[in-house]
Amino acid sequence: MDTLTPKQIVQELDRYIIGQDEAKIAVAIALRNRYRRSKLSPEMREEITPKNILMKGPTGVGKTEIARRLAKIVKAPFVKVEATKFTEVGYVGRDVESIIRDLVEVSIRMVKDEKFKEVLPRATEIAERNLVEIILPLRKRAETGDKSDAELREELLKDIRAGHLDGITIKMEVKATPKPIQLNQNAHGGEIDMNGIIGNIFGGGGQKKVRTLTVKQAMDFMINQESEKMVDQDAIVTEALQRAEQDGVVFLDEIDKVAASSGREHGHDVSREGVQRDILPIVEGCTVQTKHGTIRTDFILFVAAGAFHISKMEDLIPELQGRFPIRVELNNLTEADFVRILREPDNAVLKQYKALLGVDGVELNFTDDAIDEIAKVAFIENENNENLGARRLHAVMEHLLKDVLYEADDNETKQINVDKAFVDEHIGSALRETNLKRYII
Repeated sequence: MDTLTPKQIVQELDRYIIGQDEAKIAVAIALRNRYRRSKLSPEMREEITPKNILMKGPTGVGKTEIARRLAKIVKAPFVKVEATKFTEVGYVGRDVESIIRDLVEVSIRMVKDEKFKEVLPRATEIAERNLVEIILPLRKRAETGDKSDAELREELLKDIRAGHLDGITIKMEVKATPKPIQLNQNAHGGEIDMNGIIGNIFGGGGQKKVRTLTVKQAMDFMINQESEKMVDQDAIVTEALQRAEQDGVVFLDEIDKVAASSGREHGHDVSREGVQRDILPIVEGCTVQTKHGTIRTDFILFVAAGAFHISKMEDLIPELQGRFPIRVELNNLTEADFVRILREPDNAVLKQYKALLGVDGVELNFTDDAIDEIAKVAFIENENNENLGARRLHAVMEHLLKDVLYEADDNETKQINVDKAFVDEHIGSALRETNLKRYII
């Protein structure tokens, strides 16, 4: 993060998202300002809060992807929630503090994974040695020569590292892990650990059972077990809480669905306003109790997004509007954008289908005129029917390659060349008769 300028952040986003420069610049500045804030005095840091962002744009133009990729770039805890989930129980809505508790859990997983990677070499070494001792009696029984235990251990170690024993099954004792008992959250948002309570009362927790595992499964299990011993769990929680509090990103999708339509002040619109007022405290800044400890939401970056087809941004309650000072409007995708989406991103649609068919040994090639035609079809379908944004490309591609995907195993040439004639044959005339929506996920 220290070395990423706003321009470099935008360049990273360009690898996955076509166009929408205004939105990219807005999130890049917001991200860089976090780093700038971290270099200020404690007194000044307390005064500077994130400038939350409100995005407007139709489905499939990159709203969610921008926020998700942003979080990945800086390895920040990230959660995505739909605002509509908080309407299910009427005027109060679902407990909005669950958003922050989810963010903390994500942060803990991130930090834990990082710490595990740090100790992985040592954990692997110990796991290999322990596994050798488990397998050694089996090898000794099968050994017809007069090799020493040291020689057998060395052979086993080499075989384990080379993967020669991965499929062999062994029996080993493992600590029994009871399934957690799910109870309602307590008044402070924490969870009641009944397993721990029962274990303390009856002295349980140390029970073991014999499991049959492959050598590979046993190796993975033992590495994880040794890693758990090596890392400081309390330090993980402390760092995770700090990271969620200072670097967390929350993406509130479908925020327009809880905006009251202009000129309507009853029924569902009242409920929607209630949901907004429930969301408001965590966006304004409050303290949330989790089972791992308390966390302030003052410095979490909130990115809200919606299509705003029926309602307007101005239909959000003024208090909530004020907490999203940066507003960006994402553009509808053009035909030229579809061509670029097919070609340019690191995870481009064409690359995805080439990789999928490559699994079956089929080489898939696209000519330039075929790509242009696919983009044209997708654009026309969005214009004439419901605008699905970039998701329309997947509908078109599934229809175009339906037979190829179905018959891949039987294809003798193992090479498929898709040109304009191929596109015309498979979706040109049929497009007017087939509902491509059935391919949308």
